[in-house]
Amino acid sequence: MRIDHEALVIGAGGAGLWAALELARAGVSTGVLTKLYPTRSHTGAAQGGVCAALGNQEEDHWEWHMFDTVKGGDYLVDQDAAEVLAHEAIETVIELEHMGLPFNRTPDGKIDQRRFGGHTRNFGEGPVKRACFAADRTGHMILQTLYQNCIKAGVQFYDEYHVVDLLFEGGEGGDGGRAAGVVAYRIADGELHTFGAKAVLLATGGNGRMFSITSNAYSLTGDGMSLAYRHGIPLEDMEFYQFHPTGIYGIGILLSEAARGEGGTLLNADGERFMSRYAPKAMELAPRDMISRAIYLEIRDGRGAGPKKDYVYLDVRHLGRAVIEEKLPDITEFARVYLGVEPLTEPVPVQPTAHYAMGGIPTDLRTRVVRDEANTVVEGLFAAGEAACVSVHGANRLGTNSLVDLLVFGRRAGREMAAYCRAAEAPSIAADVEEPVRSELDALRTRPEGESPSALKAELATLMMDNVGVFRTARMMATAVAGVAAIKDRYTRVRVRDTGRIFNTDLLEARELGYLIDGAEAMASSAIARTESRGAHSRDDYPERDDVNFLAHTLAYRGEAGPSLRYKPVTITRFEPKPRTY
Repeated sequence: MRIDHEALVIGAGGAGLWAALELARAGVSTGVLTKLYPTRSHTGAAQGGVCAALGNQEEDHWEWHMFDTVKGGDYLVDQDAAEVLAHEAIETVIELEHMGLPFNRTPDGKIDQRRFGGHTRNFGEGPVKRACFAADRTGHMILQTLYQNCIKAGVQFYDEYHVVDLLFEGGEGGDGGRAAGVVAYRIADGELHTFGAKAVLLATGGNGRMFSITSNAYSLTGDGMSLAYRHGIPLEDMEFYQFHPTGIYGIGILLSEAARGEGGTLLNADGERFMSRYAPKAMELAPRDMISRAIYLEIRDGRGAGPKKDYVYLDVRHLGRAVIEEKLPDITEFARVYLGVEPLTEPVPVQPTAHYAMGGIPTDLRTRVVRDEANTVVEGLFAAGEAACVSVHGANRLGTNSLVDLLVFGRRAGREMAAYCRAAEAPSIAADVEEPVRSELDALRTRPEGESPSALKAELATLMMDNVGVFRTARMMATAVAGVAAIKDRYTRVRVRDTGRIFNTDLLEARELGYLIDGAEAMASSAIARTESRGAHSRDDYPERDDVNFLAHTLAYRGEAGPSLRYKPVTITRFEPKPRTY
């Protein structure tokens, strides 16, 4: 079946929804394809806040936010992108409030703001209240608000359509082709549909399910990243993956940084606030990569808690019932439900959890996908949110910058796509574009014997967690590179047990495993080649940052023998790289 729109948005999280809203406001015919019902998108899991230098309670300036973003990203951030993020965050958050988002309020009725790690006043002098929040459900409120406004604007949604291929006119995306649409699998009945469009936005989120302990939902499998990668478009800075320091022990479900922003502390088995050893000025409000490493060092040195001495504690007892119940209701309930711990009277066991991809599909400031170190644009293809790498997060994302990233660049994407659609002609699509995907899916469904995709997925997740985690060495990453290559070979022989077509989630999970393998090979290969420590990429064998050789973005291109790597320079405008201390 063939369906045409002027613009297609793939993914219905915050970036995709705001882009769709802008397109609808511009009168552009738009279809939003999502493998989930929109309000189940992972933006809804974000808890603590969205940052903007509103200065509602303390003096603040967007330049300070820009500096904190650059420094927090260990100077791998493109500074022109950081300027856009920090400057446009203010108007974006205010516009979102005007759409109806129910932010917490100050006594005089302004948007309330809390402290978050790495956000400072006056270029690093001390913490500042910059994170706008709705209790600890900020992402949920953003998702609901944008979805309601999209419905009001008449956006056309295709719920539970799993996009399985990108279409190009005039060659592959990496060879000068122009985006022409997608092929999607309708989960309800297993039918393939071709969607044609002048412009396509990839807003499909991250790929945290390649790790065994992760805060990511099961749907976060890097679909958009992989589809671009398979069509010759590189993936940028994949070695930089953020581990959030406070995941629920053994599970990985997130306990928001908002708890530390409100005054929560981290304790080792001796009851000591150990961050004084690692970030004596910022303490628990240091950036996430630093705190995650500190937790691992405490555990390594024998100060971890529990029978296995493999976790630390998040302590909010001293905050009092009023603060906990008003500002941290969800995360404290998570502790009760998943661990049987009462945060009012007990510290909560936590450990770092795989949380956020700083890398992804390379784009320019206008959210247009680029395909090389010269920033050559792939015509008609756009990306925003966690699937994209603009690069506004560099080597480490500051807390709350994820939500403002998807809002600022989701809005930009919608406006850019609308302008592009007004000027562009509709592309042509061949009649048989569904056949390669149909053959692949039929092979998975009908193969009489072979590997179990669920077993392979678990093996991949353990391999990546053990070898490309918070700390890395050449030996560990070589193990990962070889292990991913072996799993990739075995993946060609997987089979699924469900041979039907109606809601065959077994089939789709097998397909998603292929996406995870693509992301894992790009990550492991990019990581082993970067012989330095920077942000979330921390190597025991190369402990120092190397600005001479690696003040550059990695571009990983898919190849038969594994990824090939190229590099492009970081954009530096205002802040020269300096030692990163807190």
